[in-house]
Amino acid sequence: MVKSKKLLAFFLVMILTLSVVLAGCTSSKTNETTNTTSSNGSSSTETKKIKIGFSLPTMREERYQRDRDAFVEEAEKLGAEVLVQGANNDENLQNSQVENLITQGIDVLVLDPQNAVSAATLVEKAHQAGIKVISYDRLILNSEPDVYISFDNERVGELQGEFLTKLVPKGTYFIFAGAPTDNNATLFKKGAMKYIQPLVDKGDIKIAFDQAIKDWDPNEALKLAENALTANKNKVDAILAPNDGTAGGIIQALAEQKLAGKVPITGQDAELAAVKRIVEGTQSMTVFKDVRVLARKAAQIAVMLAQGKEVKDIPEINKTVNNQKIDVPSLLLTPVVITKDNIDKELIDSGWFTREQVYGK
Repeated sequence: MVKSKKLLAFFLVMILTLSVVLAGCTSSKTNETTNTTSSNGSSSTETKKIKIGFSLPTMREERYQRDRDAFVEEAEKLGAEVLVQGANNDENLQNSQVENLITQGIDVLVLDPQNAVSAATLVEKAHQAGIKVISYDRLILNSEPDVYISFDNERVGELQGEFLTKLVPKGTYFIFAGAPTDNNATLFKKGAMKYIQPLVDKGDIKIAFDQAIKDWDPNEALKLAENALTANKNKVDAILAPNDGTAGGIIQALAEQKLAGKVPITGQDAELAAVKRIVEGTQSMTVFKDVRVLARKAAQIAVMLAQGKEVKDIPEINKTVNNQKIDVPSLLLTPVVITKDNIDKELIDSGWFTREQVYGK
């Protein structure tokens, strides 16, 4: 009996010892899980990935594909996820796309509006959901975006107007403007007319045609140019085209009348087709806005805003632009004129294009 009692006591001690050991192991494993923290003291398992919505008016144009690629690359490099939408120049489609982005829990909305006025409601909806808004490339009017990031768009127009009036200080002009729904189009024309209007007032320049191009559509530009040439019996000495896409349509109309290369014409965006036309002599210039820089800056600032940084603490945002409601904190980059003389320096050396793309050799 004594022996049985001793044996029972031995087993009880062994069970108790084993329980303590197992409890210690469990505690150790628990501590290993809960003590895995980031440098700021928060649990790495709870870190939420930044999500950015990037809404563009279209993907049809070469430049917007460059915006998308540069933005996504930079944002992902900074650890953020990007949801990209292109609206095919359809205001209603963009509205629904942005509303969908908001429901997907984005932290920041980067919006290049198809319609600068109606997009104000999208800013309001984003803010109601606690989402910061960057007005990208085009200024959203009558709203309160957190930041505006673009090029100095009035300066773009100034470069076009200055170039054209130096080349053709007297004669008959056709004036084309971009989409009426795009505030940038207003700024481009305003800048160009700073140089053109004084010569009109002086009587040196006659404006025989003045028309906006719906949705920046090259086909619309072609039709308008054909009508203008017919109405003026092909009498034109210089043409203000708002961008490279519309310049291409206008040049097609000129070619039909054997006038391509004989009438100076402007552009902007430094698209490959336009640069080739400059080399060939059918387009006189373009304005280079390195959207790779624009997109990278926007991605960097979007991540900062998502991390809680205040706009006033971002040194690069050092200007304001009034959008008819507030003075929007802004970062404005500098555009550059491109002609035959500086294609290599500005576009090839910078990696925008390769020599083979431009010259075919």
